[in-house]
Amino acid sequence: MTRIYTMVNQKGGVGKTTTAINLGAFLAANGQRVLIVDLDPQANATSCLGVDKHTVKSGTYEAMLGLAPAAVSLLNNPALKLSLLPSSPSLAGAEVELVDQPGRESRLKEALEALSARYDYIIIDCPPSLSLLTVNALVAAKDGVIIPVQCEYLALEGLGQLMQTIQRVRAGLFIDLKVRGVVMTMYESRAHLSSDVVGEVRKHFPGQVFNAIVPRSVRLAEAPSYGLPISAYAPSSTGAQAYAALARELLAGDGVTTIEET
Repeated sequence: MTRIYTMVNQKGGVGKTTTAINLGAFLAANGQRVLIVDLDPQANATSCLGVDKHTVKSGTYEAMLGLAPAAVSLLNNPALKLSLLPSSPSLAGAEVELVDQPGRESRLKEALEALSARYDYIIIDCPPSLSLLTVNALVAAKDGVIIPVQCEYLALEGLGQLMQTIQRVRAGLFIDLKVRGVVMTMYESRAHLSSDVVGEVRKHFPGQVFNAIVPRSVRLAEAPSYGLPISAYAPSSTGAQAYAALARELLAGDGVTTIEET
């Protein structure tokens, strides 16, 4: 069974792409067949996996517009055991081109249906906005959304708006849409503010905050410049340990046996 999760938060700089890439890498390290879908016109997930967005000939834009099936656009990385449906700057035009199209909110879901048998996990990385692209990602997230939240003062700002958007999508397009969990990112153990924010988020999302907390990490910040997830760039770093723990926690919650347990 394929599980599809969407990383979403309209606030930028909270770790959506970092979480999508590194969670995906550790899921793959645990024997899962993983596809990362880059749905951001900035193509950060594409770049983070070492692909020049300006060389992408087809990807999410072509898949959503029906110009090419998603299967022909996949880029496979055997070393990382990851697949990528890349993005490019052309995706910025998709919202305008889809605005009058029938079923415009379900284009990504339809594009991914043909790939579901190939993968155990599909992780969708969203743009930092509540746009038509994000709505497509929410409709495609059959197993729920994962919300990265930065451990800073304004962390809760905008979460209410995000939850309203999720409610609207649930009411009008996808009744089973749910929050799979909240991931706390950029945690500073020496700052009281970080622990205060974690506590506040846990009050707003009781039982939905992952135990694994991602620290602020120089290694995590460096890894994208090498086109690598933290599992390959600095596997013993605190950031790697946090994402490894997050992957194990997600797998356990999904009832999936990990390599360590076999």
